[in-house]
Amino acid sequence: MTQDVTDIRPFRIEIPQADLDELRERLGRTRWPSRLPRADWNLGVPVSYLQDLADYWAKEYDWRAQEAQLNRFPQYTTEIDGQTVHFFHVRSADPDALPLILTHSWPNSVVEFTHLLGPLSETFHVIAPSLPGFGFSPFPEPADERPWSVERVARTWAELMSRLGYERYGAHGNDAGALVSPQLAVLDPERVAGVHITGGLGIPSGDLNAYEGLSQDDRDTLAWVTDMMSGAGGSGYAPYLAARPQTLGFGWADSPVFQLAYLVERFKEFDGWPDGAAPPEPVDRDLILTNASLYWFTNTGGSSSWTYYEGAAGMPIDQDVVPTGVSHGGPPVFRRIAERANAIAHWEDHEHPSHMVAMATPEPLVADIRKFFAGLGG
Repeated sequence: MTQDVTDIRPFRIEIPQADLDELRERLGRTRWPSRLPRADWNLGVPVSYLQDLADYWAKEYDWRAQEAQLNRFPQYTTEIDGQTVHFFHVRSADPDALPLILTHSWPNSVVEFTHLLGPLSETFHVIAPSLPGFGFSPFPEPADERPWSVERVARTWAELMSRLGYERYGAHGNDAGALVSPQLAVLDPERVAGVHITGGLGIPSGDLNAYEGLSQDDRDTLAWVTDMMSGAGGSGYAPYLAARPQTLGFGWADSPVFQLAYLVERFKEFDGWPDGAAPPEPVDRDLILTNASLYWFTNTGGSSSWTYYEGAAGMPIDQDVVPTGVSHGGPPVFRRIAERANAIAHWEDHEHPSHMVAMATPEPLVADIRKFFAGLGG
């Protein structure tokens, strides 16, 4: 029988033992660089730090335990617009619960939601897809020549929710997911009840003189943020990814330590460490390594960079077609700017130990998502 491309097929994570053995073998024969003079975090990931983390990855980290934890939740794949889409689908015990689609960040994966799927399913039917080019949603070979823009991802999510039979649903996203979720509202406003994101709204672009009623404190805050954003945290990773992603792909595909170093540096950089400092780790190292392992086993380090090389990276779009909730919104001036073009129904400025909020502080995030959608009556 010919398989219909609209079929939804059960999926289970089962990494072959040979792949685990090869990973450990590669880690064991890593050729390490020498430590550069004055090379603390200000010059990149310190050699001693990564050696310790890679040694733990090779000798103590238990992929099978993490795999089993992820496999506790039902997973599926389907084909949409020529792309395999992998997703978790965890139904609530309440048949009338609001469906909620979660979109993860970059450079992350659905591992980001490991500690959200269970608690959120007490309130929602939870759908958590892997973005195209990430993890178990790999690009086909040869890759589709059409750009995987944020809009195309949002259309794919809308189709996924239709296939699952959901006529009304909410959306949540972090980082890349905070770009997709508002776009989903614009494309599917009749069905999207509300959009919850972790931040990114109200960050100005262009001349601050275009914004009326700003105090000097407001101007100082906005100038600092826009300067930080324009510098990509100091490493300059964003312009390089936008221009030469294929070159980095060789390192991601061939060296697990290169993959790990890149992911760790992004996590640290997004959390804003001081120059030269050794910041505390807000995310559990097993979660970091599960994310790195997933990238490695699926060879999706390079394809996951589409958010930059296809121009999708940036700030969430403004939209006022459905209510918006923000859990880590920043100072009040951000909200005042955001309210000019968004229907802000909920705004909190929770403590921000990590850009990867769901990994670092899942409980407050779950509470905030529940509070926002409860306030909508959904």
